[in-house]
Amino acid sequence: MFSDTLKGQVDRFVSIDGAGLFLANVAVGSRRYRVTFKGPGGHSFAAFGAASPIQAMGGAIARIAQIQVPTHPKTTFNVGRVSGGTSINAIPSESWMEIDLRSPDRVALASLDASVLSAVDAAVREENDRSRTRPAITVVKELVGDRPSGQTPASAPIVRTALAAASALGIAIPLNESSTDANVPIQLGIPAITIGAGGRGAGPHSAGETFDTTDAWRGTQLAVLLTIALAR
Repeated sequence: MFSDTLKGQVDRFVSIDGAGLFLANVAVGSRRYRVTFKGPGGHSFAAFGAASPIQAMGGAIARIAQIQVPTHPKTTFNVGRVSGGTSINAIPSESWMEIDLRSPDRVALASLDASVLSAVDAAVREENDRSRTRPAITVVKELVGDRPSGQTPASAPIVRTALAAASALGIAIPLNESSTDANVPIQLGIPAITIGAGGRGAGPHSAGETFDTTDAWRGTQLAVLLTIALAR
């Protein structure tokens, strides 16, 4: 959108995302993969020893868990979903997992990306070496998400205006980092930030996630005042 239909038409961008009151000027980039392992399958007893996609996937997950990532900049990985197989007594012919990689630093993210893909390839080789029969396991690594990292300087007018608007309302908002709709404009050089929507949240992205609307109006108040200030 920013590079085609709205190209050259956006001079500043504000995203409203997440509970609480904050200002994110650092964009946390992410790369997401769906990794699919395929093999011959077979009966758990009769075909015992055949290469197993789930065993290859398990080996890959174990290797990924051992990857050392920097604390600063905060760099993370997560295997968020796994699936595969058809029966308890069948060697699966296919399995898949989805992986989320994040960092505000593009170099750290690229390094993690390479380490994860290398771990997957090593696990496939290990499972194929272990197998007593052929054909071997194959793997497809599909990039399903690519959100750029970047930063709007704390000294940028849009950041200073947001802080001034918050101050006028008696709100103290810390500078933060997050992965939001502001990532793309930041990467394109458009001054962009994200502010919180107000209220209070707990357990984000968990089955127990909750939202408390107490004082949520303050988030709306800040968004309105910031919009007016930026439109001057």
